[in-house]
Amino acid sequence: MLWAAAPLPIPSLFDPLSRPADEIYVLSLLVLGVCAAIFVVVGGLLAYAVVRFRQRPGDADREPPQVYGSNQIELAWTVLPLLIVFVLFLVTTRTLIAIENAEPPADALEVRVIGHQWWWEFRYPEQGVVTANELHVPAGRATFLTLESADVVHSFWVPQLNGKTDVIPNRVNRMWIEPREPGLYLGQCAEFCGTQHAKMFLRVIAHPEAEFAAWVAAQTGEAVNDPAVRAGRDIFQSVACVNCHRIGGTVGAGVFGPDLTHLMSRDTIAAGAAANTPEMLRAWIVNPDAIKPGALMPAMQLEPTDLDHLVAYLTTLK
Repeated sequence: MLWAAAPLPIPSLFDPLSRPADEIYVLSLLVLGVCAAIFVVVGGLLAYAVVRFRQRPGDADREPPQVYGSNQIELAWTVLPLLIVFVLFLVTTRTLIAIENAEPPADALEVRVIGHQWWWEFRYPEQGVVTANELHVPAGRATFLTLESADVVHSFWVPQLNGKTDVIPNRVNRMWIEPREPGLYLGQCAEFCGTQHAKMFLRVIAHPEAEFAAWVAAQTGEAVNDPAVRAGRDIFQSVACVNCHRIGGTVGAGVFGPDLTHLMSRDTIAAGAAANTPEMLRAWIVNPDAIKPGALMPAMQLEPTDLDHLVAYLTTLK
């Protein structure tokens, strides 16, 4: 498709790169090991029964021996599954408690995450930064996330960093991540939240400490105000864009859509549904439904010249 972003590797919980994900990985290996052992035992007994008690010549002329219930066997196949389930329950509960009850260290980064249909809003209260769909964090340091929803139930999931945590209206949930290595970690909403649930992606970008500090400094600045694209800025302020979007230093102060102050610092638009290029920006403004059917952003229906000016202005917002 014209608007599709470049294909990316599929994230896997079997490649953990954060302490909470390590705990989940170890638990998953235990569960898989127990299930594999059960499969081998049951499959082996089934194969033995098929071979040992198969029909032989002359068997059709006589009734096979009748085997009646054994108290010992019935007790075993009742107690053993109960013990297995009980052990898995205890181990899973211990893992969940260890992850969820972790106390934030003194240098932990705090981020407020708000799920919307269908995008993610990230607010850094201590740094005064607001961004969307791409969560920037320092590598090697814990980041604690406060999870909220502005509309329906969502679920925040980055497999390499932690498990799934529901994002529920009128309720605050917490989770934390601690990426060991700088890099890009992919995730998405893991709870059906409407027509574009499948395109509610998110990216976590882990930076070295100095690089993260530089990103924060860049994000706290006002929007670029280039006189060469003043016409596009005027169009942004005179049409419906300002009702939903904010750009620092303009009259745009909307809260229903992503903050666009540093739009071009992001790799994607539409919550990861399209690459962040001038061509995709133009296509998104002209007809959001072509990229994300059911998107709440309306088609702006601008004149071609006005559209050119607006896209030229937006592409300066770095």
